[in-house]
Amino acid sequence: MKKKSLSFLMLLAGTGLAQAQDQRQLSEPVVPPACAVLAATRTGPDAGTAGTADDTARIQQALNHCAAGQSVRLAPSNQNLAFLSGPLDLPSGVTLVVEKRATLFASTDPAVYDRGRGDCGKTNTLGHGCRTFIRAEGGSHSAIMGEGVIDGQGGVKLDGRTESWWQVARRAQKEKSEHNVPRLIEVNAAREFTLYRITLRNSPNFHVTLNNVDGFTAWGVHIDTPADARNTDGIDPVSSRNVTITHSFIRTGDDNVAIKANKSAPTEYISVIDNHFYSGHGMSIGSETLGVRHVLVQDLSLDGTTSGLRIKSDVSRGGHVEDITYRNVCLRDVAAPIDIDTHYTRGAMGDKKPVFDGLLFDQVHSLTPGKLIIQGLEAGMPVRATFKDLRIDGSPRLQIEHAALTPADPFANANSGAAPSCEQRFPAFPQQPPAANLRPQLSAEQARQYAYGEVLKYAGEPGQEKADPWDPLADRLVQGAALKPDYIVDAAAAENGSTSFHSVQAAVSRAVSDARAGKDARRRFILVKPGTYRELVYVPQSIAPITVYGEGKDAAATVITASLDAAVTGKAVAEQYGAQFAHADPDIQAMAASVTARETLSTFASATVWVRNSGFQARNITFENAYRRPPPTQAPCVEDCRAATVVAPVQHQAVALMLDGADRSQFENVRLLGLQDTLYMKTQDGGRTARSFFNHAYVEGDVDFIFGDATAFFYQSEIKSLGSRPNSYVGAPDTNIRTRYGLVFDHCTFTNDGSSFAQAGKYNLIRQWFHNQRCTPFGAMAINGYSCKVAETNHFDPQNPSTGTINRAVLETVGKMVVLHSHIGRHINKTNPWADWNQSGKLSYRPVQLDSDGYWAHLIEVGIDPVKQLGYAARPAPALVFLGEFENTAD
Repeated sequence: MKKKSLSFLMLLAGTGLAQAQDQRQLSEPVVPPACAVLAATRTGPDAGTAGTADDTARIQQALNHCAAGQSVRLAPSNQNLAFLSGPLDLPSGVTLVVEKRATLFASTDPAVYDRGRGDCGKTNTLGHGCRTFIRAEGGSHSAIMGEGVIDGQGGVKLDGRTESWWQVARRAQKEKSEHNVPRLIEVNAAREFTLYRITLRNSPNFHVTLNNVDGFTAWGVHIDTPADARNTDGIDPVSSRNVTITHSFIRTGDDNVAIKANKSAPTEYISVIDNHFYSGHGMSIGSETLGVRHVLVQDLSLDGTTSGLRIKSDVSRGGHVEDITYRNVCLRDVAAPIDIDTHYTRGAMGDKKPVFDGLLFDQVHSLTPGKLIIQGLEAGMPVRATFKDLRIDGSPRLQIEHAALTPADPFANANSGAAPSCEQRFPAFPQQPPAANLRPQLSAEQARQYAYGEVLKYAGEPGQEKADPWDPLADRLVQGAALKPDYIVDAAAAENGSTSFHSVQAAVSRAVSDARAGKDARRRFILVKPGTYRELVYVPQSIAPITVYGEGKDAAATVITASLDAAVTGKAVAEQYGAQFAHADPDIQAMAASVTARETLSTFASATVWVRNSGFQARNITFENAYRRPPPTQAPCVEDCRAATVVAPVQHQAVALMLDGADRSQFENVRLLGLQDTLYMKTQDGGRTARSFFNHAYVEGDVDFIFGDATAFFYQSEIKSLGSRPNSYVGAPDTNIRTRYGLVFDHCTFTNDGSSFAQAGKYNLIRQWFHNQRCTPFGAMAINGYSCKVAETNHFDPQNPSTGTINRAVLETVGKMVVLHSHIGRHINKTNPWADWNQSGKLSYRPVQLDSDGYWAHLIEVGIDPVKQLGYAARPAPALVFLGEFENTAD
């Protein structure tokens, strides 16, 4: 975004009013780098995890440990968008950032605000019994920033009480007593404090109060509180100097802005520039006016306020108000467009006489008449005001007394005077964007594009796929036809090394060798007799496609199993499994050597069954990675299903089946068993399509257990999430943005094991794998000088973590998944089934991207130009579907 600047001395050059303003030179604020990023753990103020405290301690601790010039970020995390806190102290030089979509809620417990008298949340004759929600005391260059929300919960019933903060205030008004209600933000005796782009709403009392502050900026702030909420002023500079309020939108229950001065110091050099006020009591000065001077109000619209341009005081709190300029102001539906009153409190006593002098109304236009009040204190102390280009449409009512005006009768022809045209100057109050629809539903027309015949129809490089029709349901594998085996695997029978074997790997090796020797591309069938085969099975590329199948319909009768995980060494694999590859086909030996040569396996090499054979088929068989199986379980929950303070043990990736570029691979009545990363499906070289079809399959796991960048169609299958951890993701696709399809589930059931973690209803369908990422441009990072720039290479140096590069290929691994005509169990989060990839503040973070519009918007938001930096011609229209549903049901 191009930064704006305000050079007020230049704006007013030649007007003779060069001092009526903030004396600073300002430019649009910049959010400082993060020292800490805190992830939200609750969906709302009252929806935290069972047994956990609010967020006060962790936010305050982060603020206290943050160095000056840095920020503490409050970040949303999937469906968790809320923080709940009691009073916070903002240290000198530190910025609190509430990120977009996040809300910081103020506690409704009066006890946490109490100053020690026990009267916070009550009425009495004293008042001031509550601490402020966020306080900055002394210091300099502190700030509150972000596109999120700070919500004071003023209208919510207090804990253990029958009233809200606002009701307490109204009751005090009726009782003629004082209310003890907290303010939202208070800045005392500080220098250079900033509010930037933050939304403040529902404050119990004043939203922002400044006391003896030198240098304050409110830029792009939204303040939003109901019109009937008592004493909820927007921004009140008190005995402060060099204040700018700009580009802000304010609607509230009292003064939109109230400039005040008490006996401690005058208030001076104030600029209120380019703002919009709605419900409230207007642009006010007073009622404490013991020295207010050099104020510029310019480019302001007031729409529906009770008063417009208002100065109010009386003899109990008055003083000199001078050099006040109102320029280019538009008003509509304002009861008193001009309201200058020295008798604010009738019957007030004292000797602090209000004197209003040097008021300039220049280019002021009210589209509705209302009442014009100019009420000086007495004949010897008139209000002195000059009017230029004034226009009041209609017939205003005048209440003028003790006034020295220039011209003498400025309202005589006010409805025909020159003034700004205001018809287009009243924008609607900006609403918070509606919560994103995190469960996008496909139209019927879109859903037709995800029929299995369409999904499996195309092959080729991303964006260049061509029709290559494939109908696996027409294959005799699906139709239950008897298959004639070429090779039989039976651990209990004699083997001859030619057609009968004790291991599946030996049979595969012979099938590959026979095909090569005879240059025979016909399909080879391998019958595996019931039993448990504890081995690795590697199926290489071959001119002959291979079918491996068990007898009968019970896939559990025939099991191929091994126990490897990503942390195992290649040496350990060689020691345990090396003998089975000693006499294997050379292509299989090469695959095994690529595994045993690794220092540690990593995800890729941890597979029990590794298939590179295009056209591969399996039927009536189980593929298992037995690492940490059976998985840890929790008993089904009975009452409290939120379950979430238990920490799961460390667990590594462990693949049961890896399809490595094996196009047209087909699985009928198979069971795939594992935990983390059960089924891994990769495209061919260059990202060329690798299609897989699963019919009547059963796949289980706990985290990312169906993943990869290939195209896979699951039909009439069961996908079971195991509740061994508080968080679970069925899939982790990293589909390229140009690839037509990723993971598609049709007429499937998504089930769970009934554990307490699963029954908490917080699991997700997928998170989009940010594959090969080394740094992230998304979110904040608590690393000094951190940046992640687009470049040709993808690089991050842990020894120099402040800078890194990310390339286009990584950004384009967007991840695609569609679920149709399926039943989704209660374990899946009903409002947010699609998860972010990790949390903001982590190097691997990326927010969920529902479609290409979201992808495009995220890039723009972090300063990446999709056209200039990534070479796109234009944003895709209509948007490309990444994640979607159609006609699903749920528990």
